[in-house]
Amino acid sequence: MSKLTVIGAGNVGATVADCVARKDIVREIALIDIVEGLPQGKALDMQESAPVHGFDTRVTGTNAYEDTAGSDICVITAGRPRTADMSRDDLLELNASIVQSVARQFAAHSPDAIIVVVSNPLDAMTSVAHAASGFPAQRVMGMAGILDTARYRAFVALELGVSVRDVQALLLGGHGDSMVPLPSCTTVGGVPVSELLSPETLQAIVERTKGGGGEISRLMGASAWYAPGASAAAMVESVMNNLGRVLPCAVQPSGQYGLSDLFIGLPARLGRNGVENILEVALSDEEQALLDASAAHVRRNLDTLRQKGFA
Repeated sequence: MSKLTVIGAGNVGATVADCVARKDIVREIALIDIVEGLPQGKALDMQESAPVHGFDTRVTGTNAYEDTAGSDICVITAGRPRTADMSRDDLLELNASIVQSVARQFAAHSPDAIIVVVSNPLDAMTSVAHAASGFPAQRVMGMAGILDTARYRAFVALELGVSVRDVQALLLGGHGDSMVPLPSCTTVGGVPVSELLSPETLQAIVERTKGGGGEISRLMGASAWYAPGASAAAMVESVMNNLGRVLPCAVQPSGQYGLSDLFIGLPARLGRNGVENILEVALSDEEQALLDASAAHVRRNLDTLRQKGFA
């Protein structure tokens, strides 16, 4: 019997659970939170939507990690969300303590599971979950690039008035202002985007993508949840159905792109064993320099966490 645990029943966690339930790709979802009644109420609400949406996944809410035992995969959304006046890095130590605690508790009950981290700052929190769980790197990954790529593709589609289905793109690097969109890997129906948009327009889209999360926070005073939740659900689907989808995720490279000993956004093939492999694409000198700068930013956060014993 396949099982997903979602840690954190806030907006993002509840959206992950709802998206996965509608896909009918696991038999059971355990939604866990420290707030009594919150996961139970949201899980019951989702379960009551099953006849309308037509899914048979069983959704339960709990406050006890014993109820998550035997999970195949876990999505960690727990942590303080970013507000309009905060950067992702402002959450570093606060969320590190939360992610460390929940990863340890989850791993004790599901030692063979795969972990997907959504908590911010994403790349650093994925390292924390890796250290706290004791899982091998291929079974720990972070959701970042799928969300960033989705925003990028959405903005390109809106600008050109085309279907998002025909926009393909790739982003590398850390989740945040240091992410590295690759216009050279962006196509619309197979046509290079550089043939359809001016360099100025494309750069404006890149900059909007980098600040996509902040734009939403400024508008409504809270972090996004629909797109992040759907993005994490896509990772769960690729793993549980062994689809082998190539998705940009926070993974630990072992020399690819000249990087190692950190989690950072790279294209990875996701299957039933987690990260099946990391794909390398040829980068220009400028693109490699941007990726190196993004990695340096991630390493600064990691150094801070290592000094505090989190990673």
